[in-house]
Amino acid sequence: MSSEPVFSHEAMNTTFTLRISGESEKQAAGVARECFEHLDYLEDKLSRYREGSDVWQINHLAAGESLFLSEPCYDCLRLAMEATSATGGLFDVTLGRSIEYAKGAGEGPAPELHGSLMLDPEKPCVHCMAEGREIDLGGIGKGFALDQMKGLLLDWGIESALLAAGASTQLAMGPRAWQVSLTGDRGSLSFPLKNAALSASGLGIQGSHILAPDGSAPEYAFKRVWVSLASAALADAWSTAAMLMNPPTLMELLPPDALYMFENEKGHGGNFPASS
Repeated sequence: MSSEPVFSHEAMNTTFTLRISGESEKQAAGVARECFEHLDYLEDKLSRYREGSDVWQINHLAAGESLFLSEPCYDCLRLAMEATSATGGLFDVTLGRSIEYAKGAGEGPAPELHGSLMLDPEKPCVHCMAEGREIDLGGIGKGFALDQMKGLLLDWGIESALLAAGASTQLAMGPRAWQVSLTGDRGSLSFPLKNAALSASGLGIQGSHILAPDGSAPEYAFKRVWVSLASAALADAWSTAAMLMNPPTLMELLPPDALYMFENEKGHGGNFPASS
C-alpha cells in the first residue's frame, strides 16, 4: 500500500486527485496547490457553463463573428480537431446543444445539427461561419487538464506522480509503475500504468450522452472501453469516440501505440497486459 498523501480538488464537475512520489509532504502540498490553482484557471477558460469563459463566448458568437482565444483553449481545441480527424469524425466537440438535450435540459424535439465553426490554423482565433454549433469539451477537457498539470509538475522537477480526474481518466508520469484498476461489470483487472494515461468511458459513465455526430441514435457495441495513450487528452477523446465504434473499427482506427480493453456482453477484448 502506497504511503503518499492524496491531494484532491473539485473542478470540472469531478474530483481531481494528485499523488506525488519521492517528495516531502510539505513540498508535495505546495506543488499540489499550484496545480489546482491552474486547474481552476483552466475551468474558467474551458467550461461552457462559466459565463465569460472562452467556450461560453464561442457558443454565443453570431455568424461572421470571431473570437481570440486563450492559449489553453486554443490548444485544447486543436487537440480536439486532431481527435476528430483520427476517429473518422466520431469525436466531435461541437455537439453542445445536442448533449444538453440528451441530458434532459432541453424541451421539445431534438435540436437539428447545423452551423459551422472554424478554428484558425495560424492564430489563436475561432470563427463562426454559421450559427448552430456549440462547443462542449466534456470528452477531452479533463484529460487536457491532467496533461497541463503534468507540465507544471515537470517544471517543479517532480519525477513521479499519479494524477486522476475522477474515475474516468488517470495519468502516470515518471519511472514508477502505478497499479490502477479497470473495473467493469465482470469484475476488476489490475494494470501497471507507467508514463501514460488511461481513460474509461461506458454506459455507466454517462454513456447515453455520447452522441453520434450525424444525429443518428447510437447502438453501443461496448458496455465500457478503456484506452491508454501518452496524452491524457487524446486518451480521453479516444475512449469517448470508441463507444460509437464496433470492435473491428476500433482496432482499425486506434493509434498503433494505444492499449485498449473493452467489455461487452461476450466478455472482454483488447490488448491490455492486464492480470486479475
